[in-house]
Amino acid sequence: MKRIFAAIGVVMALAVVGNAQPQGITPEMIGRELPREGAPLAIPGPYDVTSGPAFDAPGYIVFHPAGLDRFPADDSMPVMAWGNGGCAIDGTRYSDFLSTIASHGFLVLTTVRVDGGAGQATADDLRGALDWAETENARNGSPLAGKIAVDRMAVMGQSCGGFLSVALGADPRVDTIAPFNSGVSGTGAGRGNFPTTSALAELHGPVMFINGGEVDFMYETSAANYDAIDHVPVFYGARDNAGHTATVFHPGGGEFANVASNWLKWTLKGDDEAGGMFAGPDCTLCTDPNWETRSKGWE
Repeated sequence: MKRIFAAIGVVMALAVVGNAQPQGITPEMIGRELPREGAPLAIPGPYDVTSGPAFDAPGYIVFHPAGLDRFPADDSMPVMAWGNGGCAIDGTRYSDFLSTIASHGFLVLTTVRVDGGAGQATADDLRGALDWAETENARNGSPLAGKIAVDRMAVMGQSCGGFLSVALGADPRVDTIAPFNSGVSGTGAGRGNFPTTSALAELHGPVMFINGGEVDFMYETSAANYDAIDHVPVFYGARDNAGHTATVFHPGGGEFANVASNWLKWTLKGDDEAGGMFAGPDCTLCTDPNWETRSKGWE
């Protein structure tokens, strides 16, 4: 039942966007995911993860490695803010997916409902998550003080949440964005959460577009966004038969959690082994028959 209501919420969000997606989107189209039998499993990182309300900011939930007093000095904890599908405020349904990312040594934030509040998350909400990370890193008495790599930040999101990542892509603190099952369209300034293709020119770091293949109704828009970018490095991946929901609700977030984690490890931690998923002669996604990939702008 939760999945049905979530899908309806995404339909309503997409209806607001107007020209950002094809007409006639149904809850069944939104809820389509990669069949779970035989699907790649999520690969957790080396850290156990804890999560809970952000200190003094109950509208956010934060995921990060547990046992921060033992977090190694030779590792870093960059920041990733996540925009939920449907621009939903309640990000708890993505907890498995976000926990897998945090287990690789990241501070992950998304929005949560407070006192039964309704409505949709905005780009300003995710901007506030980045603000919180900066404040918490400097707060006396915080277990995270001095441990957050606030000079390395990313914004990712799914579907409507992907629009939020594009909206924040111009923020000078944001080093990379990754819209999943998403993409902007139209011309002009856009409004609120819903930027148009003009916002793509404001991006200043590497970009990754990931979708669920031809059965994902955002497949063509995602590819068109890739084509439109020619000033920053960009990677495009379409997972065959994954659909619009893809694997984010598989245990641990499934294959898409692995893609997100490796992208962040590569772009924010300089992990070349993780980058082998996206680049090089043996690029694992590029040589995987289940994936359609493209890339440009890399040295």
